Amino acid sequence: MHDRLQVIALWSPPGCRATALERMMTERGDLTVLHEPFTKLALTGRYSHEGRSYGTATALFESVLERAERPGAHPVLFTDSTAFRHPDLLMDTRFTSRIQHTFLVRDPAEVIAAHRAGGRETGSDAIGFGNCWEIFELARMASGAIPVVVDAADLPTRPAAVAAAYATHTGLPSAAEPGRWTMEEEWLPAGTGSLADTVHEDPHLAELYADQLPYYAWLSAHRLELEPAVTR
Repeated sequence: MHDRLQVIALWSPPGCRATALERMMTERGDLTVLHEPFTKLALTGRYSHEGRSYGTATALFESVLERAERPGAHPVLFTDSTAFRHPDLLMDTRFTSRIQHTFLVRDPAEVIAAHRAGGRETGSDAIGFGNCWEIFELARMASGAIPVVVDAADLPTRPAAVAAAYATHTGLPSAAEPGRWTMEEEWLPAGTGSLADTVHEDPHLAELYADQLPYYAWLSAHRLELEPAVTR
């Protein structure tokens, strides 16, 4: 069991199928799951939960810790996007010493295509792989261990194996019902692959892809090893 089990953070660049993995973890029934609290704070300036409103990342983070420390509380899992950088959190030693950080990544060509198809911003910060890598490195240096990384490519093909491996490597108990795979409605419809191919044909998007690719490659190199599929 991990010492920092009570709060698990799942960070991902936007468009990495985090909602689907979040749903699977929610269906376990033994976690308190918060959906993108720090992103909502960054977008609106406030985050409200359980009748209280928070206006700073520090205050919100303290509330997450407080919730996890309540007697008999379920472990807290919060998912969040790395489209925003949170400097107050990055400078708070509790951010790396009190919680366990995990990561979900996806081929940046597919992520960039999703942003373009959805009419969303296509800048380095908005795509978010650099911010994701920064948190990964902080967590790695603080813990002395490689944080958990899931590659979104594994989710559609082996969702139960991903959920089981994620639980094992974060110290969560095995779930009798690991959660069902439900592909969320993404920003682009079927045919992501063909749209992703166009990234390399657009000079701006191709440059952005080249900028984001090293971060993805470094993170994906540490992706969870799944148990071999059982064949009959």
